[in-house]
Amino acid sequence: MQVSSYLKLSVAVALVTIALKTGAWWLTSSVSLLSDALESLVNLAGATFALAMVTVAAQPPDDDHPYGHHKAEYFSSGFEGVLILVAALAIVVAAGMRLAHPQPLDALGLGLVLSVVSSVLNGALAWAMLRKAREHRSMALEGDARHLFTDVWTSAGVVAGLLAVQFTGWLWLDPVIAIVMGLNIAREGGMLVWRSAAGLMDQAVEPEVLAEIETTLDGFTHHTIRFDHVTTRRAGTRRFVDMHMHMPGGWTLGRAAAVRTSVEQALMSAVPGLRATIQLLPMGVEAHLGDEKDPL
Repeated sequence: MQVSSYLKLSVAVALVTIALKTGAWWLTSSVSLLSDALESLVNLAGATFALAMVTVAAQPPDDDHPYGHHKAEYFSSGFEGVLILVAALAIVVAAGMRLAHPQPLDALGLGLVLSVVSSVLNGALAWAMLRKAREHRSMALEGDARHLFTDVWTSAGVVAGLLAVQFTGWLWLDPVIAIVMGLNIAREGGMLVWRSAAGLMDQAVEPEVLAEIETTLDGFTHHTIRFDHVTTRRAGTRRFVDMHMHMPGGWTLGRAAAVRTSVEQALMSAVPGLRATIQLLPMGVEAHLGDEKDPL
């Protein structure tokens, strides 16, 4: 199942959960269930935007984007993070109004059943999506999956709180729970925005990926070959590494190119989706990077 298929499924599940949670809120008049329904609306908007960005990211390189469109996924997760923050603000405002003017809850049992059913749907989908996101290193899919997990925990907190309201009769618990859930949602949204910004700034590859690169290079390193100035970056599902490979100056260009090809193939086998750029240099010649005289 492709990444885009999971996002299409996420859109469908979001429509179902919106209907279930809106019904739960309409039956009970619970502001915490209303906050849960609002987050499902954000799920729908986020999944729709993520699907659009994954479609853009899958486009091949062109004249205007020679390195591809992989970073489009970061816009998706960043947008979803902003939506989460907006939803959190709306939840806190609505809960504050209800805290000032408490209201009794109606048909709580049926409303909770609808909320639990929607949470089970979201939880199952989020678990499958997160596994797929890690397999394909998809930031858009991971952002949507983590948002769904936030929704599941929000719903669990709402259900537990409303059960407490039913047993204690403390109506103020309903808006207080909604406020706590809103703050938790805001934290998740802030983390998504931060990770998206880090990705757009050419963040280095993950430590485990760097370890695979270093292990592969160690297999080619000996007294006639060495590597330096190894730098990495990531863009969506794609990983990049640049380096200098030093070898004897007496080698022919054909021999040097053959060794470089072997290194490139080994790197791409060790790290799927990696693109390696290797500059050949003779032993004893050093490249000067970051010169203070360099205006860049």
